[in-house]
Amino acid sequence: MCPDRRHFLKTTAAVSGALGIGLAGGVSSLAAAGSGRAREPGKILAADSAGSAPRSLKILILGGTSFLGPHQVRFAVERGHSVSIFTRGRTQPPLFHDAFERVEHLIGDRENDLEALKGRNWDAVIDNSGAQVRWTRDTAELLKDHAGAYLYVSSTGVYYPYLTTDISEEGPVLLEDPSNGENGSHAYGVMKANSEAAAQEAFGKRALVIRPGYIAGPADRSDRFTYWPVRIHRGGDVLVPGKRGDQVQFIDVRDLTEWMIHLLEEGKGGVFNATGPGSPLTMEEFVYGVKAAFSSAVNWHWVDDYDFLRENRFFFAIPWIMPEGDELGSMRIDVSKAGANGLKYRPMAITAMETVAWWFSGALTDERRAAARFVLSPEREAELLAAWKGRG
Repeated sequence: MCPDRRHFLKTTAAVSGALGIGLAGGVSSLAAAGSGRAREPGKILAADSAGSAPRSLKILILGGTSFLGPHQVRFAVERGHSVSIFTRGRTQPPLFHDAFERVEHLIGDRENDLEALKGRNWDAVIDNSGAQVRWTRDTAELLKDHAGAYLYVSSTGVYYPYLTTDISEEGPVLLEDPSNGENGSHAYGVMKANSEAAAQEAFGKRALVIRPGYIAGPADRSDRFTYWPVRIHRGGDVLVPGKRGDQVQFIDVRDLTEWMIHLLEEGKGGVFNATGPGSPLTMEEFVYGVKAAFSSAVNWHWVDDYDFLRENRFFFAIPWIMPEGDELGSMRIDVSKAGANGLKYRPMAITAMETVAWWFSGALTDERRAAARFVLSPEREAELLAAWKGRG
């Protein structure tokens, strides 16, 4: 067991007792959820009871074993829905193994094998794995007469380049890549925009397009947001990039996925931005809000000189992105429409604490933690802080 994990397990009870959320029990539940030994995933991953849906839906999830899928499966099953997942059968879900025992597993490949989807009917489809336009077009065309609704999980990346602020769903999107594949952000945004169009062409008003921003919480494989709660929990001299008033946005995976299920239950269609929080959040408020979840002693070091950051090739530390040029409005996405349609947010401290609980739980191995893809290693952080202090 790594030292940080031992420290976390020792201090968890005191911290969670102060916040009144029972985190110590949640760590055990997470460990069991990761190993598949528990019947219940634990309150740490489901702050509110799912309750029962007004009516049971037959839901097909395309992809379901990575990040969004397990949370969708857990919530949908608890709401009383019948769930099928379509995967290649190669990836085990990182959490909620008990919930996956209650779903139908369909095996195939979106590249060349959709046989398991033929001749079947569902009330709703959730497309988590539409990573190519052709994949979305093929499945949407195949299912348009066999499913009531089609929810395509897109991205706020469709708005790239973010040349304006307060970007609404009516903001312009590019359908052709001006970089011819040279710029990954352009290519990704164009792929998502054309995939949205494919779903809408097949399903019309029955299509539901969700454009998430950066997603946070237990089971995130990207390690982007996870860096911050883990780093602040460790304490010490913490480098914070950017100006204190720089705006940041992210959304807890459970807030996002549970809202998706509710939209399908309500028969909603259309396009929705889906990030958070519901009101502007600055980088200063963000790091202080994460700090509120932990008792670690922290010394903040604000590196607020963009020239210094550029010289050291430090352009982002999600949810912070340097708000200049093509990224000007990337953290200024308008989410008022989602809020008006029921999207709600749990407290940021809860997201931070439960992300750390997952990170140090038995759901991950020490090897996985040691190979974290964090934006800064301790060595690189110390190097940058030394350069910052000695710059004059």
